[in-house]
Amino acid sequence: MKILVTGAAGFIGMTTSLRLLARGDEVVGLDNLNDYYDVQLKRDRLARLTPAPGFRFVQIDVADRPAMEALFAAERFDRVIHLAAQAGVRYSLQNPHAYVDSNVVGFMNVLEGCRHGGVQHLVYASSSSVYGGNTRMPFSVHDRVDHPVSMYAATKKANELMAHTYSHLFGLPTTGLRFFTVYGPWGRPDMALFLFTKAILEGRPIDVFNRGNMRRDFTYVDDIVEGVIRVTDRVATPSDRYDAEQPDPATSHAPYRVFNIGNHQPVPLMDFIACIEDALGRKAEKNFLPLQDGDVPATYADVAALEDWVQFKPATSISAGIGRFVDWYRGYYKV
Repeated sequence: MKILVTGAAGFIGMTTSLRLLARGDEVVGLDNLNDYYDVQLKRDRLARLTPAPGFRFVQIDVADRPAMEALFAAERFDRVIHLAAQAGVRYSLQNPHAYVDSNVVGFMNVLEGCRHGGVQHLVYASSSSVYGGNTRMPFSVHDRVDHPVSMYAATKKANELMAHTYSHLFGLPTTGLRFFTVYGPWGRPDMALFLFTKAILEGRPIDVFNRGNMRRDFTYVDDIVEGVIRVTDRVATPSDRYDAEQPDPATSHAPYRVFNIGNHQPVPLMDFIACIEDALGRKAEKNFLPLQDGDVPATYADVAALEDWVQFKPATSISAGIGRFVDWYRGYYKV
């Protein structure tokens, strides 16, 4: 198939593109290479993709409507995997406009491109952040998600609403995947695993929010990509369980699906830090801080719907995943 992967120079985008290329798909990788974090890391990820004969890179911002319209008109993609987004909960407190530009305007351009370009299936990244103020665990796609606590979360919820509208109005099959704290080699420098590893190796203290009383459903990147690929291959269809009088958020009369993709094993933050210390062979100096605005104390994914749909659920242990990240980090940064 000919597949557009947006955010191809990103952490998940690169890994997804490599998997698609390995199985023989043609991949057009799109990225704007912005400077939210180290651009050289993004270029180095791209360097792993560009030698593949089935890969082409286009440097476009998804918020650039004319460029996106021209791309879709010229390429006629079979499927689209939309991973480009302004990421990060904490950054949304300082620069909310970046989230509307990339995550709302950009997503609109992707939807329009898919609609007019005859795309067979749009798979897009949502986030566990949409659960916001929910406290019932594990987080279920059957629960309402009406109380976001950050602009990042609000834009991801908006994506799900916009996707449903296009599935209903134009019959565009769409599937949203709510990612739960993705980590692994080539990961983002603004994520906890990267920040902690870097600080410990440099002999600096690490910031531990909510005084360590956090739990996260950390999900290894290869498990995320396996889920993305399997979902991409199974085109969304209307649900025969949809009841308009008692609507379930996880079902629809339209070809629309949404799934959690997480390791379904939440890990206490202090245990996570201990795994990093073990992998590095060093102890961390800890700076305990209160919970940050926009953050939540715990995440925990119910992945039963995903497993039922594509017969897969993430299973990589936190110790194995952190070990692989540390090996990559030491090799990439030569430390």
